[in-house]
Amino acid sequence: MITGGQSYVSAPPAFSADGRLLLVCSGRTVSVFSTATAIVVSELEGHEGDVTSVVVVAAPAQASAAAKLASYCWTAGLDGVLIYWDFVAAEAVRKVQVGLPVHSMVVPNIYRSSKGAVVSTPFAFISVEDMSKPANEAKALRGQMRIYDLTKGRQVGGLLAETRKPEKIVASSSGELLGITNKRKLHIWSVPTKDFKPDRIRKIKLRHTKNLTTLAFHPSERIVAGGDVTGRILIWRGFGNAKFSGESGAKLKVDEGRDGVRGDDDADTCTTLHWHSSRVRFLNFSSDGAHLFSGGLEGVIVVWQLDTGKRRYKPRLGSPLLFFVDSPDSSISCVSCTNNQVYLLRMPNMEVMKSIAGIKLPIASPKWDGSHRVVYGFDYTNRLVAIPTEDYCIQFYNLLENTDVSEVQVCERNFQPVDDITMYISLVSLSIDGNLMCTVDVKLPEEELGGLVTLKFWNHGSSAGHYFLSTVIYEPHSDAGVSAVAFRPGRNMAVSSSFGGNFKVWVQSISSQSSDERNYSGWRCQSVGSYKKKPMTAAAFSADGSVLAVAAESVITLWDPDNNALVGVIAETLSPITNLSFVGTSAFLMSICQSSQPQVAVWNVSSLSMQWSYRIFAEAACCSPDGGEFAILALLSCPDGGTLPEQNGVILLFDAENPNPVASWSVKKARGGSISFVKSDISLDANTTGSRDGEALSLVYVNGSHEYVIFDPRKDEELVISKSTGKKIKAEEPALIGYASIYGELPKLESTKEVSDIPFIPSDRPWETIFSGSSHVLPPLTKLCSTFLSSLLEKRAVRNE
Repeated sequence: MITGGQSYVSAPPAFSADGRLLLVCSGRTVSVFSTATAIVVSELEGHEGDVTSVVVVAAPAQASAAAKLASYCWTAGLDGVLIYWDFVAAEAVRKVQVGLPVHSMVVPNIYRSSKGAVVSTPFAFISVEDMSKPANEAKALRGQMRIYDLTKGRQVGGLLAETRKPEKIVASSSGELLGITNKRKLHIWSVPTKDFKPDRIRKIKLRHTKNLTTLAFHPSERIVAGGDVTGRILIWRGFGNAKFSGESGAKLKVDEGRDGVRGDDDADTCTTLHWHSSRVRFLNFSSDGAHLFSGGLEGVIVVWQLDTGKRRYKPRLGSPLLFFVDSPDSSISCVSCTNNQVYLLRMPNMEVMKSIAGIKLPIASPKWDGSHRVVYGFDYTNRLVAIPTEDYCIQFYNLLENTDVSEVQVCERNFQPVDDITMYISLVSLSIDGNLMCTVDVKLPEEELGGLVTLKFWNHGSSAGHYFLSTVIYEPHSDAGVSAVAFRPGRNMAVSSSFGGNFKVWVQSISSQSSDERNYSGWRCQSVGSYKKKPMTAAAFSADGSVLAVAAESVITLWDPDNNALVGVIAETLSPITNLSFVGTSAFLMSICQSSQPQVAVWNVSSLSMQWSYRIFAEAACCSPDGGEFAILALLSCPDGGTLPEQNGVILLFDAENPNPVASWSVKKARGGSISFVKSDISLDANTTGSRDGEALSLVYVNGSHEYVIFDPRKDEELVISKSTGKKIKAEEPALIGYASIYGELPKLESTKEVSDIPFIPSDRPWETIFSGSSHVLPPLTKLCSTFLSSLLEKRAVRNE
């Protein structure tokens, strides 16, 4: 089983001390990338929930010289565990149990005096979610800030704060200041880094008129910056001079010279900067404190010069920004974007050096009939998934390598930070060999004017995932939308069906070679068909390409694609059909209805009758290219028209002749997901079983968050999307010796006593233990001896001549 597609931008990344490595939270693991190559060098696997924080820390003072050369970090996750790692060796050193989901963590540099010596003592300030309080209660304080002694593995002191939801904790570079945003306030704590005691922590609040979204501390001065939901940046100078001065009973002197400070807030002045049009996502001071970096929905990094207020920009990053992190090496930084990309920037010019690209996150695309759907294309041969993106591209992602392959720009677009969708890619279809691609993009009308549907055909380029445009067809079905596109196996032919009541058969013509020695080809309409003027909602070719099936709303029609002749009609379904597929080389056809009366039905094409059906809502389906198997992704409940991205489901594997499922798997985030058969990589698993014709097949499931898992449908295993992996070679199972070599292993009894973790080393003389076991279960000696002697003899095949 292979998993991948996790988000690289769910939490801020962290640089190693030398800036050569970047630690990125990716699902339940932390992926360690080289900043020079942007390639994964190792992965930290140990959490049972999504990792939410990674903090790089210095090696312990008492560590050996060799150990100090290693790099260490703390990670926190929703499984309620804090783990201490040697991330160069990818080894977990220790774990601290918290027991509640951890949403944010900082580990400031805190020292203690012990017997006259200064000892570094790690303390973690964590933001957790109190699961005991009801989530549906509006005023429930589910967010808590706690302190954990990482040396002793326990909580110290009381709660620092309680909030409606867990908030992100921000620490200053020295670790002396911590802060969170809580509605219209900044909560700031002064933490004693020497001789730390929880009761010596002091707190102030800074107020604003709008909800605050992020904050950042100046590296050397008592300055804090906060961003709000309207795009404004507020800079408080001299905050905490009264409360953090260390004098007991110190009071703030309120006078008229404190510009911009509200009420009796503990700050000298407060100034405002404004450029962003919406909420500020991140703020970060430069290492010298002379500049402030900000970013948000516009996809632009704004660099503010604090003394003069002047600004410069890093534009055209192509997606809204989330996090900005600088490294100890001031020549490199990184920025995380909402399109699941992390850019490594060369400072101070902010030139993009490398990018870490994951599978892009889902987008909402309205269908022609006003509903919503998610479109995917699968390259069966090359094991690629093609996903439309919000910047009008088709992203090709390698499912085995978990890497971005290419992007095909379907429509030109300049990034605009607007919420209105004016154009989208409604369909993407690939031929089974991956040599041809077809896309359908839709421009929505403005005030019922100016709508446009464009059908585009693409030819395969020099490598997998690369395509060049062949033919553009505007309004292929007049003013009606395209419901489906299917390629004919083994032939340069395709069919497009339309909600307007017809379908068109397209054929490809080869032109003469051009100057660059490339065979450009165009597509033309060969024939047009219709059935009683009903909307054509789905289409599919048989495995040999001899039969074309087109759904005329709730009726399945069969056609000869060469002559465009109607050869048969199958009885009506319960509701309009949205998906049609021939089940491999068998004589069966599978249909899906996704309305208020859902149905999955299997039809016998030879007898033009229904084989069997179920009234279940199928989000997606796929058929084996050979054999008689197909799989459906079914939701546990029929959607009521709303979007439920967390809705769970089940994958059912069927043999077309039998209504009883061959296998089933429970999956999460099924709403908006898809499934497909792909060719197996034999090197991944030598025991992979193939289809009926012997070709090894795997099943890939992509969930609503674009995370995926590839598995062998013939194996009984639980599907858990837990880590991001590339190719892995399965280790051979150790040979059984002794008693187990003849009678199998004895059942393992769980001991209630703690035992030391001592590795078992098999004996070189297994015959010394072959007769060891419970005396009442050992067979007679006569049987044991013959079996024992047979196990020592080498068996050879004898050829009779």
